[in-house]
Amino acid sequence: MSETPLSWGSVREMSPFEVMMWRAESDPRYRAPVLAVELLDEKPDWERLVAATEWATRMVPRFRERVREPLAGLGTPYWIHDVEFDLHYHLRRVRIPGSGPGFWAELAPIAEQFMMTPFDRERPPWEAMLVEGLPGGRAAFLLKLHHVLTDGMGVVQLLSQLHSRRREHDPEKPQPVAPAAEAPDPLAEVDRLVRREVGLVPAAARMARDVLGALTHPVSAVRDTVRWVESATRVLAPPSGGASELLRPRGLSWRFVALDVGFAELRAAGKSVGGSFNDAYVAALLGAFRIYHEKQGRPVAPAATLRTSVPVSLRRTGDAAGGNRWAPARLAAPMGVVDPAERIRTVGSLMRAARDEPALESPDVVAPLLARLPGPLLTLVAGGSTAGNDLQASNVPGLRSEAFLCGARIERVYPFAPLPGCAAMISVVTHGDTCCVGANLDAAAVTDRELFAECLAAGFTEVLSLRPGAAEPMIVR
Repeated sequence: MSETPLSWGSVREMSPFEVMMWRAESDPRYRAPVLAVELLDEKPDWERLVAATEWATRMVPRFRERVREPLAGLGTPYWIHDVEFDLHYHLRRVRIPGSGPGFWAELAPIAEQFMMTPFDRERPPWEAMLVEGLPGGRAAFLLKLHHVLTDGMGVVQLLSQLHSRRREHDPEKPQPVAPAAEAPDPLAEVDRLVRREVGLVPAAARMARDVLGALTHPVSAVRDTVRWVESATRVLAPPSGGASELLRPRGLSWRFVALDVGFAELRAAGKSVGGSFNDAYVAALLGAFRIYHEKQGRPVAPAATLRTSVPVSLRRTGDAAGGNRWAPARLAAPMGVVDPAERIRTVGSLMRAARDEPALESPDVVAPLLARLPGPLLTLVAGGSTAGNDLQASNVPGLRSEAFLCGARIERVYPFAPLPGCAAMISVVTHGDTCCVGANLDAAAVTDRELFAECLAAGFTEVLSLRPGAAEPMIVR
């Protein structure tokens, strides 16, 4: 059996997009943790969990690495082994009283505070927590990663390789040795910086060659350029329409809502009117926001839209595992459409147009330039684009087969993504036959969490009504 570690997250330097996320944290509004809340059917043995986590850091050496800023802030941050790596810092456990049949009222504040606490930037940017005391001897495992480590698809890649498919311990699993620690080498750093900057010259030369080549076909070149610029404007700028006045306030506090929805029923509801699972999912969220506005005494006109951003995965076969490969699709989404079938079809039309944008990957084009800006200026330029969204909606395929953590079966996985200036970030991970919906709400924008939870369930109920006999969505309590 191979004793080689996984190749997940093995790229040494951050991508320009990851540099933007890392440096934008000079403004606390743009902190970028990602949190997975796994519900377990029983409490795992603590010592076994400690050993398994230590094993995971050998299987994925990135978890023993921290971010190193280049000398004088010049160039790109990169990953180096943490010579003071201390598992004791990264893994902890707490216990809730568990006095009633529910648990979310006690678990959610712990998860919210855990996620809102900034990372120690001198250590590998991840932390985990076991929460004991859930009803029936159950437990929760909270895994918090910095977004520079990976995107939602990367998290699924990671967990699918680390979680077991059986309850029993596997004595035959690979046992790679821990990577050798290395101290920063200033001379090597200068050499790396020079090589990287020199490497930009061939790229510039290729660009110049392309421009010169275009001059031989000036009419078509100008036409293509205008088309691309128009597309890039649509991709990079906030969608048309005004932002919601109700959701306009922004703050630093986050609140969580979790919901269970049947996967097959939601997919069937979308398909019944010619839409996809994602179309039905986004349409349900828009229904929830319409109902929330109305319950708050803010009538919603039929033509009203909600500024919405939906990440589109750009991963291709052969791309390295881990890291970030996505682009935002920005929609003036139909919040005021009451008919769920019409709403699904409209969302589907908007998503197809967004995916067909020639400049969908244009953020990758401007990221190298933005990544070189000082943190405060970067947040002013890049943060302004995400803060213009009221809703960000993410949809990530999850694990469809049973998975276990140190003998405990994983019953649910609720995803919570960061709020880069928007009012709500709502994510869904499909776990088995259940859609686990995790809503991260800006407490200043969505001031009534309980009401919003009810509206979120009502939004899914509207869409599920297209599929007679579908089970009602369930708010996690």
